[in-house]
Amino acid sequence: MPTPITPLRRILVIPARRRSTRLPDKMLLRAAGKSVIQHTYEAAQSVRHAQLVLIATDDEEIAAECRRFGAPVVMTSPDCPSGTDRVAEAVAGYPAAEIIVNLQGDEPDADAKAIDRLFELLESTPSAAMATLATPIRDRHKLDDPSCVKVVFAADGRALYFSRSPVPHAREWDDRLLAAEPATFHQHIGIYGYRRSLLMQMPKWPVSPLEQIEKLEQLRVLENGESILVAVTQRATRGIDTPEDFADFVARRAA
Repeated sequence: MPTPITPLRRILVIPARRRSTRLPDKMLLRAAGKSVIQHTYEAAQSVRHAQLVLIATDDEEIAAECRRFGAPVVMTSPDCPSGTDRVAEAVAGYPAAEIIVNLQGDEPDADAKAIDRLFELLESTPSAAMATLATPIRDRHKLDDPSCVKVVFAADGRALYFSRSPVPHAREWDDRLLAAEPATFHQHIGIYGYRRSLLMQMPKWPVSPLEQIEKLEQLRVLENGESILVAVTQRATRGIDTPEDFADFVARRAA
């Protein structure tokens, strides 16, 4: 009797685009004998709850590189406006997928245990349509840096707001706020888990007013009345956005 095929309910998708303004062709840069996209794929392979790790790209050279190291690839449209759109298009062919995690291809140091937490949150909280990660901020420079996205959330873990500004804003500053336990400030880590219904709906929503101002796509979800759960992790993973980021990654892999 043939073995029943297990439906792929939990999929991790790695969207990978070719062009990057700050670090061109970063997915194909090599460190320790492997491309950045291969390092990210191998990190994702350690996520226990992911039944399938899939790479989504519109670039033939990236696709060829992924096939070289044995990763499954879905070719998507070249005009996907965001990684979310690319992920939605990639899982369209997997109708049983109910929980999908989006891990950017430039995250080779991704924390598998933290990503597993996103799957667990959505499995255990049917009322939540989306989940993401955050880590405490202990540095004033990072708190004031607009490129460091901050998030505030309620006692039940539901996100209240994401911002490039320091939130919550201290009316009277005290350095002890940075050392408080539990942490006062949190950096958003841009790894997302989606329930399928939300993922397929998001690309149809117009850009929302707060999203337009802050340039943060997740605000579209909040403005449309959906809940985003936030899981706190103590490990702040580092993506590769600049030549300096890549040099740091090379140095860490060589150590």
